[in-house]
Amino acid sequence: PLRVVFLGTDQFSREAPRALHATKFRDNKEEELIEKLEVVTVPSPSPKGLPVKQYAVQSQLPVYEWPDVGSGEYDVGVVASFGRLLSEALILKFPYGILNVHPSCLPRWRGPAPIIHTVLHGDTITGVTIMQIRPKSRFDVGPILKQETIPVPPKSTAKELEVVLSRLGANMLISVLKNLPESLNNGRQQPTEGVTHAPKISARTSCIKWEEQTSEEIFRLHRAIGNIIPLQTLWMDNTIKLLDLVEVNSSVLTDPRLTGQAVIPGSIIYHKQSQHLLVCCKDGWIGVRSVMLKKTLTAADFYNGYLHPWHQKNSQAHPSQCRFQTLRLPTKKRGEKIVAMQQCTK
Repeated sequence: PLRVVFLGTDQFSREAPRALHATKFRDNKEEELIEKLEVVTVPSPSPKGLPVKQYAVQSQLPVYEWPDVGSGEYDVGVVASFGRLLSEALILKFPYGILNVHPSCLPRWRGPAPIIHTVLHGDTITGVTIMQIRPKSRFDVGPILKQETIPVPPKSTAKELEVVLSRLGANMLISVLKNLPESLNNGRQQPTEGVTHAPKISARTSCIKWEEQTSEEIFRLHRAIGNIIPLQTLWMDNTIKLLDLVEVNSSVLTDPRLTGQAVIPGSIIYHKQSQHLLVCCKDGWIGVRSVMLKKTLTAADFYNGYLHPWHQKNSQAHPSQCRFQTLRLPTKKRGEKIVAMQQCTK
């Protein structure tokens, strides 16, 4: 049986300690996999702590806050969505080293936000990689011990995909640990081709560029980050958040107002039959069911409270003057907090 310390933070990484802990309660004690399990997480502003800490407390597992990793003896470390650089001294403390459960098919999407970038870039195949962390190595560059691929369900959000990959990763981890010496001996170096990076997401990513982005790109952005940072735009010098995006029905697209030559990206039309706002982008239209401007408003509320009064007041103005425009947020300053963590935590 192995003595394991698990280092993690978010909803994705919560599934691994759950699977590890579950092996302690199997009937066949001769095949017991885990002798000891302890957990390390990072400080959180929330009183309850991050999801991994919540699970550890509920399950009565010893839990430490980084950089405290406990003083016990361990055989192997396991990391998932931890986001901290591990020192050579720490890695060398473990006879079997430290394993990383990473939700992508490395070397694609190395970095802190692989699931978000999988959805954002429209990947059709994804997966999980169990890799070994090597001393003095860059993030997500170590040898691959196990890798499995799955198709990305059409139109899935990053949050939905996270659930699928977390379960896959937990099962793969148990498989690797059952044959740990053999898994380590059979590790293979990552290919040098096909390397892509998945940097953290900031609030600037959520700003829609109506002239540059297609409807498909905007929908992918919404599915990738919408539950963490709602997509944002500018309306009459006010920041407005688009909360609920929908594809525009083909029958709606025949509306003469949508096919006029004067329609430019960012133009807003309220479609009464569907009760959606229709917004023009680079190659077509997207539908919006609700927005936030001071408070949450349905499309009908926004039309009645803002769009319709504007058109009445500015009856001589060209319709294109009443449109969404790209919100330009200032460049991130040193020390400013990045908004999105590795995966979705809400």
